[in-house]
Amino acid sequence: MTDPGNPLIASLARAVEAAPGDVTLRVHLAELLLGDGQQDAAVSHCAAALQRDPGNAAARELMSRAMGGGVTHTEPSAGAAPTPVRGEFDWRQAESDISDVAPQPMFVDDENAPPPDVSAWDVEKSGITLADVGGMTQVKERLTAAFLAPMRNPELRRLYGKSLRGGMLLYGPPGCGKTFIGRAVAGEMGAHFVNVGLADVLDMYVGTSERNIQDVFRLARTNAPCVLFLDEVDALGQKRSLTRSSGMRTAVNQLLTELDGVNDVNEGVFVIAATNQPWDVDAALRRPGRLDRTLLVLPPDQPAREAIFRHHLAHRPVEGIDLKRLAKATEAYSGADIAHLCETASEHALMDGVRTGTVRMIGMKDLDAALREVRPSTTPWFDSARNVVQFANQDGTYDELREWMRKHRML
Repeated sequence: MTDPGNPLIASLARAVEAAPGDVTLRVHLAELLLGDGQQDAAVSHCAAALQRDPGNAAARELMSRAMGGGVTHTEPSAGAAPTPVRGEFDWRQAESDISDVAPQPMFVDDENAPPPDVSAWDVEKSGITLADVGGMTQVKERLTAAFLAPMRNPELRRLYGKSLRGGMLLYGPPGCGKTFIGRAVAGEMGAHFVNVGLADVLDMYVGTSERNIQDVFRLARTNAPCVLFLDEVDALGQKRSLTRSSGMRTAVNQLLTELDGVNDVNEGVFVIAATNQPWDVDAALRRPGRLDRTLLVLPPDQPAREAIFRHHLAHRPVEGIDLKRLAKATEAYSGADIAHLCETASEHALMDGVRTGTVRMIGMKDLDAALREVRPSTTPWFDSARNVVQFANQDGTYDELREWMRKHRML
């Protein structure tokens, strides 16, 4: 801080404060401060001057004097090292000190060191089973025939030559529990579960997506028996004829190679893929030996809707809830839609309590109000599927979907 004892210094300090960008004025103040013995204040003003005008010779010379207490240089004799004077940093001594320290290598390669245990994917142990899936009897039967019965009966499996390799494509509108079913299959089998999404695999750099696909299959084989769940497989395994990017085409090729198990046998690896757009999946992925079984996961049936309502209302303060009436009123609603209905009904009761200052139970009037607000999110999906089942179902792939839509008057 500037000492106000000297009237000239005090006057110049006020002038600098009024015109902080005047470098000449600030250097003059610094010179007076240095002459008055106020080295710290002089250094501060020199630094401010150099910040605005780094090449100012007067400011640099004043800074050198303020920092070094008046440095004088002597000419070294021919061939002799310059001798540092008072206030000058001895660079040669510093270099000598550094050279005494043994240099350490910048990079090391220890072949005996164990590889770090890192993975971009989590290997889980599922705690749910098919008993936790409400309704969906046909879905459970197909899953039992494809995966569960052969695993539970090894003698019959060997007798009939049934392999534990398998792949199934789950398709249907969003929010209907395809991921939940995959976890339930893993829990039913006592197998590990690896959930892989589109963002986990695809990468902008050439070759990285293929390596990611290879790594995730290697992880599944290492942890067999394992259910490998591939979400959004329509994006990962998109029809190569529709893909303009060569990187995407090679990623699809790598996925096909891993499903075939060319380098490793996929025994004990159960691949379950899920998609909302099965008509965009490359036909090669659905070839026998790959994702050769297709399972339609539709909006929950009436018993399933009743179970879903019961689950989402179980831990809320409710009274007089008619689950059967709610289940009948929510045909074509997905499981996610029903969860949103329960959340909306809770909001109605909560806001009513805020307005009246009285806490009350959630009743049917709240759920009826929620039904008037929340519409089924599956409608757009069925609108797009209608064109497929009517005009692109020559091989009968979507016969089951067509029958369901006819039954529910969507065709």
